[in-house]
Amino acid sequence: MESIWSKTCDMKKRQALDREIETEVAVIGGGMAGILTAYQLERSGVRTVVLEAERAGGGQTKNTTAKITSQHGMFCRDFIEKKGKDAARQYVRANQAAVEEYKRIIREEKIDCDLEETDSYVYSQDGERLKSEAGAALELGIEASYEHQVDIPAVCAGAVKFARQAQFHPLKFIDALSGQLTVYEDTPVKEVEENIIRTPGGSVRAGKIVFATHFPFINFPGMYFARMHQERSYVLALENAGTINGMYIGDGEDALSFRQFDRYLLLGGEGHRTGEDKEGGKYEGGSYERLRSAARELYPQSRETACWSAQDCVTADRVPFIGRYASDRPDWFVATGFQKWGMSSSMVSAMLLRDMICGTENPCAEVFAPSRFSAEELPQIMKDGGKAVKGLTKRFFHIPEETASQLQPGQGAVVETKNGKAGVYKTEDQKIYKVDIVCPHLGCELTWNPDEKSWDCPCHGSRFDYKGNLLEGPAQEGIHYE
Repeated sequence: MESIWSKTCDMKKRQALDREIETEVAVIGGGMAGILTAYQLERSGVRTVVLEAERAGGGQTKNTTAKITSQHGMFCRDFIEKKGKDAARQYVRANQAAVEEYKRIIREEKIDCDLEETDSYVYSQDGERLKSEAGAALELGIEASYEHQVDIPAVCAGAVKFARQAQFHPLKFIDALSGQLTVYEDTPVKEVEENIIRTPGGSVRAGKIVFATHFPFINFPGMYFARMHQERSYVLALENAGTINGMYIGDGEDALSFRQFDRYLLLGGEGHRTGEDKEGGKYEGGSYERLRSAARELYPQSRETACWSAQDCVTADRVPFIGRYASDRPDWFVATGFQKWGMSSSMVSAMLLRDMICGTENPCAEVFAPSRFSAEELPQIMKDGGKAVKGLTKRFFHIPEETASQLQPGQGAVVETKNGKAGVYKTEDQKIYKVDIVCPHLGCELTWNPDEKSWDCPCHGSRFDYKGNLLEGPAQEGIHYE
């Protein structure tokens, strides 16, 4: 399952760290947020290195739909009601600036990355809600309007349009930009102690450290594991599906996402919490097939050329955490919780962290501060905490229903072995793979994801392939069976 971006871009390979070095700032994570942060710091005269566990852009960045937009769903009216107009303006101003900053960088650096300026739409069947959202967006200074007609085959009352947003090829962009930076690939960070970062090939002494790793892997301080959960969503690249103008996302849990890239229509949707279905139970799979069914209905002449999935960190109030990692770590910084808006949030992070590290006041910083807390967040925090408790309880009390001999080819399950519970997958040629079913992050029991043949953690979103290799953090090691 390779994204259309991976299929159409050969990234330059960069060396691994193999010695002891010193730098002013070390950025952990070579995705869009990490690369942009390093770029902004270097342009400001701050010596910066990037440490990437695998390949630059090889995590969530390669799986994005690559929409650069300040329209984050139907959010304006709700944001004003929950956090007030001043905070909503901060949020919007930062994201609008991020859209323009992408355009500026691509123009000035002459980066060929298929950039297109286009409008962004959120559609809904609720016309009154659309009108209210358009009015709220105008209150916040956004060039927005309520449009009755949309360029997609969706049943709706229209859409709210944000004008002059953008879309691009994320890996072409990262490949060009990272060529100007010091990036060490195949350099997983194993330990961070104060200002020392340790990797298998050497250590880094840094004045300041930025954690841009999607989900922070250090649990204390910060406790980000208790303040976020992770969600998965799926994308198909379709040929012979016609063309559309603009980027579209629906309002509601089951809505679809649309955008054009070259001759491909990218159709997305079928999101769910990692490790669980939409009703909160065991994940039974079928996300790709349901999306393919929608594609057949909407575009009966189309042909699928690629399919892939993405994972998103979601905070309790659905606003990213960008700023100081914790009060007792003044030299540590974090960028996480981007929800489904990783491209704009990555640039927001880069600009905010650049200003913080360089001692420049940024009027938009407060709304993203990781130290914020509101009583309105408590229900979601309690819900996420309950998922973790459930995952831990399941580890000790759940009785496996199957044995390895009962598994069908292509099936995975938690089974009973002579040494206790294990995760077992049987290949089509009857080969058995066993893994430790306990997530090494905080000990929750993993669940089988039949869509992607992976073991997923319903507590904090770590993922592993059927052989036990780590796919997604915050876990830092695999689950190989002893």
